[in-house]
Amino acid sequence: MNAHATAKPHRDAALIAAACRRIEQADASPSLDELAQAAGLSPHHFHRVFKAVTGLTPKAYAQAHRGKALRDALAKPGAKVVDAAFDAGFNASSRFYDSADAMLGMKPAQYRDGGADARIEFAIGQCALGAILVARSARGLCAISLGDDPDALLCELQDRFPRAELVGGDAAFERLVARVVGFVEAPGIGLDLPLDIRGTAFQQRVWEALRRIPAGETASYAEIAARIGSPKSVRAVAQACASNTLAVAIPCHRVVRSDGALSGYRWGVARKRELLSRESDAAGPAAPRPERRGRAE
Repeated sequence: MNAHATAKPHRDAALIAAACRRIEQADASPSLDELAQAAGLSPHHFHRVFKAVTGLTPKAYAQAHRGKALRDALAKPGAKVVDAAFDAGFNASSRFYDSADAMLGMKPAQYRDGGADARIEFAIGQCALGAILVARSARGLCAISLGDDPDALLCELQDRFPRAELVGGDAAFERLVARVVGFVEAPGIGLDLPLDIRGTAFQQRVWEALRRIPAGETASYAEIAARIGSPKSVRAVAQACASNTLAVAIPCHRVVRSDGALSGYRWGVARKRELLSRESDAAGPAAPRPERRGRAE
């Protein structure tokens, strides 16, 4: 591979990282043409490179960033929805209400009030990795949690949605849970179900990069940081992995330390090791087994 071909991915990552900063710092979302011109690329080429690097379109990235600003504004004590909208950069109320529901997974007032009147179905069961909780909002799966204590899993869900209506799933939901359990125990089969993914623009970039790691393979935190155009954000990548609430569906278990050792996992390093071992076995004998040396962080 020549030097030009080697340098191009790094150059693209740097251009897109600069474009992301431009989006984050702007009072109003820059247009595609403006972003492309600043990057020195045609709009079509810029759009393609941006999505290849971040996993999101420029518009989706801007929406994710604005969603974080909106969540932060609504979380302030005594927040008023209209004030939060303007704080988050929405200059027109019609545009705000058109997009806020998709950003938050519920109406802005519901989010401000801890999910009041939002309905979330859930069920707790058992799988080969211990207790499992599966929850679904109106938009899709919003939680897949693993643990030893079913009550602790439920408490965590209640803490995330303190005023939502948590409803035990019916027979149809139990069948959905069975599909999720099957996927957790054999991730290679895939999970063709809608996900309600809520996170910052940066977290969504990380999570999209994780979803591109094939079952049976791993990547280091530094590699993920480089893939999303933020090579110095290794610690932030680790934090994004720790913030994931959809076990296996967003496969943060496939991220390891640079020396190959297993580091922390929200649902326990032992489960991370077991998931990687199963995926390695399913991928066949030619696939390298995950490194098991090293102290968990």
